[in-house]
This record gives sequence, C-alpha cells and structure tokens, in this order.
Amino acid sequence: MSPDHVIVEADGGSRGNPGPAAYGALVRDPATGAVIAQAGVTIGVATNNVAEYSGLIAGLELAAEYAPNASIEVRMDSKLVVEQMAGRWKVKHPDLKPLAIKAQGLAPFGTEWTWVPRAKNAAADALANMALDGKPVPLKPAESSAAPVATEPSDLQKALRGWGAPAEPPTRLLFLRHGETPHTVDKRFSGSGGDDPGLSETGEAQARAAAEYLDRLGGVDAVVTSPMRRTRQTAAVVADRLGLEVDVRDGWVECSFGDWDGHTFAEVQEKWPEALKDWLESTTVAPPGGESFDSCARRARSARDGLLASYPGKTVVVVTHVTPIKLMVRGVLQAPMSSMFRMELRPATLTEIHWYADGLASLRSFNLQPGL
Repeated sequence: MSPDHVIVEADGGSRGNPGPAAYGALVRDPATGAVIAQAGVTIGVATNNVAEYSGLIAGLELAAEYAPNASIEVRMDSKLVVEQMAGRWKVKHPDLKPLAIKAQGLAPFGTEWTWVPRAKNAAADALANMALDGKPVPLKPAESSAAPVATEPSDLQKALRGWGAPAEPPTRLLFLRHGETPHTVDKRFSGSGGDDPGLSETGEAQARAAAEYLDRLGGVDAVVTSPMRRTRQTAAVVADRLGLEVDVRDGWVECSFGDWDGHTFAEVQEKWPEALKDWLESTTVAPPGGESFDSCARRARSARDGLLASYPGKTVVVVTHVTPIKLMVRGVLQAPMSSMFRMELRPATLTEIHWYADGLASLRSFNLQPGL
C-alpha cells in the first residue's frame, strides 16, 4: 500500500563542474522513515546544477511510479533548484529551462519545496557518489536480485477495502473547531503569534453544546488541543464534561498570518494588495511576517502522525483551528491545495476522519454543528 504523502530527497553533483556527473534520488515514507525506492545514475559530463535538476526529475518519476496519487514534499540542498521550482527565482540559464519545465510537469499541484542543509541530504548525496564511483545502486536499499516484485493493488481494490471489516480498528480523529471569538464575528485574520482572543459568550455556549454532543456520542479516549487560548478554553469544557485530561500539542496551532493578524480581508486587500494577490495565487507564499499554507501543512501532518503513534485505534477529539482542519480534509480527499479556499468551517463544528493501520483514511463527516 503506497502512502498518501511522501518525501522526495534529491541531490546531484559533478567532479569538475562541468565534469563527470551523477545524481541521487529517493522516495521516503515520512511516517516510517523507510525508503520506498531510490536511484543513483551517471549522466556523463555536466554541471552541478544540471545534475541537481536531473536528480529532482528522477525523484519525481520514482514518486509517480511507487507512490501514485501521493502528495509530495521535495527536500534538496540546492537553494537554486528549490527557489526556482517554488517560483520565487526565475530560471535564466538555457540549459536549466527544459529541465525545470519537465520537473514542473512531474510535480503534483501543491508540491512543497524545502531547502535543507547538505548534512540533512546525505542519503541522496551518497547515492550520487555511489554512481560516480561505479558502484551499482539497488532500486531499494535491501533489494536482492531474487527478491519478488510486489504487485500494487488497483484503485478499485483499494476502494473496496473500505467496504470490509478492517483488520485493526481505525484511529478516529474528531476535529473540533474552537468556539466563536470576537475575531470570528468580525471575520478577522486570527493566527498564532497574534492577539490570541478568548471565547465570547456565544463561543462558550457552543463549546458546551459540543461537549454535550460528544458525551452523548461516547467512546472518546483523549482530548488534544492547540495551545492557543480559544482552543484551550474549548478543550477544557469538553474534557471536563468527558472526565478526561487535556493533551496540549503545539503542532495544532493556527497558521500564522503575520502582519495581517487582527485585520479583515478587506483591510488586508487595501493595505497589502500585492502580497494578498501573491498569497492567493500560491500556497508557498506567506503573509508578511507569517507562515505559508505549505509550511502549515508540513506541521499539521507531523502533528497528525504524532497522534496516530500516540493513540492507535483510539478515538481522539482534536480541538484546533480552521486551517489545520481544512488541510487534513484536503489531504484525505487528495484535493489540490487551492481547495482550501472553497471550504467553510463554522465555529465549534466537528469533522471526523478515520485513519487505518494500512495508511488509508476516510472522511466521515464535515462541518457538523451540534445544536445549541
């Protein structure tokens, strides 16, 4: 079963620049750290930058073959390649333009581009050097010539798995958006690092209604919350009703909106028109002094993986914010990042997602609001 999100690590280099060149690329499952597939190939005489782009292309091709439909984060130590692929730098060199176009065509919409220090890209670098040294690079780290070839199930087979009884119970995450705040009423940007308002009277009533609903539902094993004031207040009401402790986890904080925090959309449009335009056009762009949706997505996935490891097969209420919840829904549906602008979550609503041990996930409800 291929994961729904993978990391592509890629590197390339030449001995002489230009000189004998090679690339290394691998696809990694972020949940387990396991390498799904890898490659190390010589490309003749080339520059470092051409080798870097060749490694990126090879990594994206491996991801398409061994983790089809997965979302991708690319990690490279080439600042040039990462910035050009993210659209922040122009591709000027004629030798790189066709490679950049090919890489863009292979990268799924919403691919995240992350620069890492060379020390954190050692695996891909080692594959490139193995190739340059004339050593064979196996497709998988522990692969032998006698190893059987695994057959990937069809999309229909994957879908039908959800119709049968799972071998292990899923981990049920009930995402609860916090109750109303003054910023909610005014529709103001309200991210981490900003004013951090508390619940209004209406928000407190919404939290009590959600707690009562969850109590009637039963079977909740844990309550997890973002550390922000409005989520901690909502979580406290829920946990008190259910007789549970609150597990505070930083990864579930709202996206940071930087200088826009506390402003309405209209005010931001008036004061930061160009920055807002760039932000709406690309999830790699952050508000001034804030956090991009791509960065928030990486944080939310890590927070989710932490919960799946801590509470396997359990039912967990996660009190969090609009952006992390939308990111979870987008990931399950394998929708483009732009779909987040087409979702609306009311205060104190519940969204339920089940994660199974084999990596499959299922959206069970969205934006459910317990009655007051």
